[in-house]
Amino acid sequence: MIKLSLRYEQISCRLTVEGYPDVSTGQGGQAIGILTGWSLALAGHTELEGKREHLEALLQVVAPYARHLISSAPRTFGAPDSPVAIHPEDARHRLELRSSQPNTPPLTLHLDDAELADLVRCLDQLLLDGRLQLNLQTPSPQPLRRSELRKRVPLGRRMAAPLCGMAALGLAGAISWMVPTPKPGSFNPAQDKGSTNPMADPGKTGTPSGASQPPR
Repeated sequence: MIKLSLRYEQISCRLTVEGYPDVSTGQGGQAIGILTGWSLALAGHTELEGKREHLEALLQVVAPYARHLISSAPRTFGAPDSPVAIHPEDARHRLELRSSQPNTPPLTLHLDDAELADLVRCLDQLLLDGRLQLNLQTPSPQPLRRSELRKRVPLGRRMAAPLCGMAALGLAGAISWMVPTPKPGSFNPAQDKGSTNPMADPGKTGTPSGASQPPR
């Protein structure tokens, strides 16, 4: 049986997978169902090689890391015991591949944004290739956490609305204390002699009794 090789290339990245068709499941001669190895070559970096678990670990961390990076919420992906981990580091991205051999330091690559984008494109091409029938375990897209959403908005913008509301409430309270409240006065008709009552009897309004009334 002839070993097959599939290659996915971008400007700064080349991903190659090798294997054989799984004839026990009826796969055709151009499909890879049994992975024997893979290699990743990034421009200016050491070429990486690994097994199936390393390729799956790479898919598990790179795709969600890129999504969080686009959402302005970068964070580390990859557990301490995971074969692959990726970390944000200033304006670059640190990719670590850990060996299963004891006392072997991890291989570290520092990628810029363009190299990371090329790596993501190569992995997408691999996942969309119908010739690669490996049933690789890939992470499902997850929404951002509540804490990550809060971090996307600067602290000043988050605090502006409540602070403005409190300031407006305090200003309204201060103005209400400064404006004097009018005191209620009492009305006494006996003391207010200059006042007239329009509803009073015309005969008692002070008109002389002998005065003639205007014709009706």
